[in-house]
Amino acid sequence: MTTNTAFANPNNLADPAWLQAHLDDPDLVIVDLDAEAGYLRGHIPGALFLDNNYERNPETGWVDTFPPDRFAAACLALGIGDDTLVVACDNNMSLHAARFWWTLAYYGHRNVRVLDGGWRRWVSEGGAVAFDRAVPRSGAAFTPKADPSLIATYDQVRAGCPIGGANAADTVIWDTRTTAEYSGAASRNKRPGHVTGAAHLDWMDLMDRATHRFKSPEELRQLLAAAGITPDKAVFAY
Repeated sequence: MTTNTAFANPNNLADPAWLQAHLDDPDLVIVDLDAEAGYLRGHIPGALFLDNNYERNPETGWVDTFPPDRFAAACLALGIGDDTLVVACDNNMSLHAARFWWTLAYYGHRNVRVLDGGWRRWVSEGGAVAFDRAVPRSGAAFTPKADPSLIATYDQVRAGCPIGGANAADTVIWDTRTTAEYSGAASRNKRPGHVTGAAHLDWMDLMDRATHRFKSPEELRQLLAAAGITPDKAVFAY
C-alpha cells in the first residue's frame, strides 16, 4: 500500500518499497500496461504484459469496456482470479494503470492497486528489473460482476448539466481532457467542444509530471475545489 495515509483511500495505491517486499506473494499479480516495447526494455520482476487498449472493446471503436466474458478471459490469461491482489503500473503517469484499476472495479474486483509513480518511480528508487516474459499462474477463476453504478448514463449526465439540468445543483460534470480538446481547438471526435457547462481540469494536472506520482491529497483537494469538484456533489467524469 502507499505510505501516504492522508489519501482518502490509501489502499488504492502501492509504493515501490511495499511492492518490492511482496514480489513473491503467491496471491499477487503485477500487470504492466506500458507499450510492449517498454515492457521488453525492462519491467518489474514477475510483471505480466497487457496491451493498454486490451480492456477496451474494439467492436465499438475502443470507447467501451470489454463485455464480461471477454474481460474475464483476459483476466484468466493473466492469472487473475477472484482472490488475486492486482498491482497495475505503466510509464504514462498511471493513465492506463488507472483505467485497468477502474475496469477491474467495475467488474467487481476491488483488490487492486495502482503503483504510484509507475515504472519511472520504480527505477528511480532502485527496484529490481527483469527482462524475461513472466508466465501467468494457472488455475485462476475470475467471476465478473458488473457494477452499473460506476457508469453514468446519457440521461443522468443530461439531468446534471449546469444549464437546464434537473439535478444541476447537486452535480458536476468533469471534462478531464486537454485544454485544446475542451475548447474545441483540437478534437478526436466527430464534434469538437465539451458538454454544456462542464468543469475543466486536465487529468495530467493531478499528477507530478517529473515523478509520475499523484500530487499530494492537499494539492488535489485544492485543484478539484477550484474547478468546483467537491465531495458534496455527484461527479460525472469524461
